[in-house]
Amino acid sequence: MATAFDGGIPASWTCTGNCGTLGADGDVTTSPEGGDYGWVSTDNGASSLGNDDLNIGEETNGSLLRSGVFSANAGDDLEFYFNYVTSDGTESYVEYGWARLLDAALNPVALLFTARTNPVGSAVPGFDLPPIEATIDPAVVNISGAAPTWSPLGDDSGECYGDGCGYSGWVQSLYTIPNAGNYILEFGVINWGDTAYNTGMAFDGITIAGTSIEDPSGDGTVPAPATLALFAIGLLGLGYRRHNV
Repeated sequence: MATAFDGGIPASWTCTGNCGTLGADGDVTTSPEGGDYGWVSTDNGASSLGNDDLNIGEETNGSLLRSGVFSANAGDDLEFYFNYVTSDGTESYVEYGWARLLDAALNPVALLFTARTNPVGSAVPGFDLPPIEATIDPAVVNISGAAPTWSPLGDDSGECYGDGCGYSGWVQSLYTIPNAGNYILEFGVINWGDTAYNTGMAFDGITIAGTSIEDPSGDGTVPAPATLALFAIGLLGLGYRRHNV
């Protein structure tokens, strides 16, 4: 069965910095969904994400990827897998990754998860970052694998600085949508304190109420967001009135 990233980044998604898709590569296996996964990396990342990161201070370069607008009902479960990978393992230059749910106007709705370099404890959720609102499985995630091999890290693939390098393995995130509406899902990763030793994150298996956010009908088509659909209905009605004047 084809998965969301098998054909590359979906056309409705937008990338700032360095984003892409891959199958199994180095230490990053395919996700539990199978097929290709999406990724973001600080390698060749944007020099500044402005306020589009978590804005805790001393962020440098990074990347983020935002989905197209999708609709959800109250009580729908938003689920996906992620895998945080870092070649920077010190307590001094503690990069981080995150996923957020935004509304259609890009206002934050929920901070779903964070991941941060941590040589002495759990990397997920990230320490000294705002609390997360999704349930993650496993609940405590330690970085393992030492110098990670993964091509999105660029020249830092197979390198390690400090004791906290490695990868989280695939972690599941589950968040229940509180209110019906149109939403955007955002994945990001950023360097902190300097731009040396890259960090990245893979993600896959993104579903809302059990179906892909790129294909909520399950029939291989991507419908317009609800607001756009209503607009289209309005235009059809206008055309009907003109023909009958």
